[in-house]
Parts: sequence; structure tokens; C-alpha cells
Amino acid sequence: MPKKILVTGATGFIGSRLVRRLLQGDNDIYALVRKSSNLELFADIADKVHLVEGDITIADSLRKALEGMDQVYHSAGYTYMGGANGKTGLLHAINVDGTRNVMEASLEQQVKRVVHVSSITAVGVAAKNGNPCDESSPWNFDGVGLLYAETKRKAEQEVIRAVEKGLDCVIVNPAFVFGAGDVNFNAGRLIKDVYQKKIPFYPLGGVCVVDVEIVVEAVIRAMEVGRTGERYILGGDNLTYKELGEIISRITGTRMFMLPLPYPVAKILHHLLVLLHTKNRVSKVFNPTMFRVASEFLYFSSEKAVRELGLRYEPIEQSIQRAFDWYKKEGLL
Repeated sequence: MPKKILVTGATGFIGSRLVRRLLQGDNDIYALVRKSSNLELFADIADKVHLVEGDITIADSLRKALEGMDQVYHSAGYTYMGGANGKTGLLHAINVDGTRNVMEASLEQQVKRVVHVSSITAVGVAAKNGNPCDESSPWNFDGVGLLYAETKRKAEQEVIRAVEKGLDCVIVNPAFVFGAGDVNFNAGRLIKDVYQKKIPFYPLGGVCVVDVEIVVEAVIRAMEVGRTGERYILGGDNLTYKELGEIISRITGTRMFMLPLPYPVAKILHHLLVLLHTKNRVSKVFNPTMFRVASEFLYFSSEKAVRELGLRYEPIEQSIQRAFDWYKKEGLL
């Protein structure tokens, strides 16, 4: 008998790709959408997916939306990599309160299994020597000052509380995700800005990168075989930003002269750009908070996901090539 499966965050990057992959099976797939949601991503699959109106920040709407569901993938979240800047309330309402609402509604409606899509920022920052974090690493993002990371960590705490109450839930922590379909230019912002020559500098840290389709495969596998209450890092290559920039430059055919920029100097330079009203000439990722994060090493080991979920690997060049080709095809560059 087909299962009834609901995806929150279905209009987002990972969520939309997850919906498409789930539709390849024999189950009934439901997408949670708000009245204001942009449904353009569902234009070609509108006759295959069931749209359910609801909002994770409104508990009552979730109770109705989750009624009768066998499985729930909670991929909804608000990604903001800048400083507080008035975003504190929104980040907390969506990432923390919203997750609590989904967990409580899942318990109330006796959903059989839930997968919570978290983030590597909820895990921690790697050591200065570049040794990667794993699922058991102590959370140490508080010293970086990224509010987004703090809310993703608190969201996981809400999940664990629900598990202690009897909810069967697994946590997955995707790394920096590239791929076709990133219409909001999350990781894809680097591709766009390198292509448009808006990144003359690179931070001195590094990041773990992975393709969206690999993430989606592992998220589904987590639903199937992941252990209750466990978290699984979904990553691939660990690269410095210099290495990542060189890969993107090579794939996009954009020759750039990029200079290393220590964080203290970046703060001064950003202040000058603001004073001179020229900060829009460089990438939007060039803000003090994002540059502070990018000066750390967000390196992670995915051995647990490889071992237990069968997480596959491919060189990130393939993902960036697919994303670049998709952006060109869609006229987004």
C-alpha cells in the first residue's frame, strides 16, 4: 500500500529536489506550501504532487497538514548567513519554533517516521589544523557569531526532545550544497559571482562541499535505514576557498586574479566599501559575518553516512558543471 509522505520546505533547493526524487517511487507525495509560496518549481509536476497549505510557524496548520501522514521530511528552514541585522526573530521563528511545531505535530498525528534536514553549522567548526569534524564533535560555532548556526543547533535540540518523547526521527546534516535548481543562489552564489567577476578576494578558510542529488539520495536512505535520534553528516570534498574558486573559474571559463584576504583586513575593506558606496560591486557573500565564517575550516567527515546510508561520492567539479550549465540554460547568469 502506498505511503503518504509530506515534505516541508518543498519549494526550497533541497526540498524541491527531494520531492522530484520521491515522485519516482510509488508513494503519494505531499508538499507543504504557504499561500505566498512560489510554485514555479512545481510547474511541470503539478499533476503528480499533492499541495497542502500550511506554515511551520503556525502550529494549528501543521496538525491538519500532517493528519494521516506516514512519513515527514522536514527540510523547511531559513538560511541567512549575515549578522543579526533584524533577522533574529525570523531565524528563530522558522528554524527553532518551526521545527518544534513540526515535531510536536508529528507526535500528535502519530507520524511513523521523520527526517530532519539540519546543517553542518549545527555540528561545529574544524580544528585550525584542518582535522574534520564528525557527528560527535562538540559544537563550537558560538565563537564565530553566526546566528543561523545557533538556530540550527537549537532546532536539533528540539528534535532530540521529541525523540525522547517517542518520535522516530533521524537527523541529517548536509554540507555546502551545489547543484542544478539552486534558484535562490545559496552555494550557487559563488558560481554566479565568480562568473561575473565579483570576487577579487578569497577568505583563508575552507568548506565541505557536496552535490544536491547526492544529498537527496542520502536523505531518503536516512528515512529507510537511519537510526533513530542519530545525526548523519552528508558531505564530500573538503576544499579551501582558493581551491573552490579555482575550480569554479576553470568551469565557467572566467579568468580571475584572486587575492588572499585575512578576516581583520576584510573588516576594514568592507567598511571602506560601505563608506564609498561601492560594496555592490563585489559579491554579496563579502559581508563581515560570512567572511568570518569563511575564515574558519568547515571540514567534515562523512564516514558514518557512507557506512550506514551508503552515501556516494563524486568530484565536486561535476556538480558545479551541472549547476553552471543549468544556470545558463535558465538564463539566470
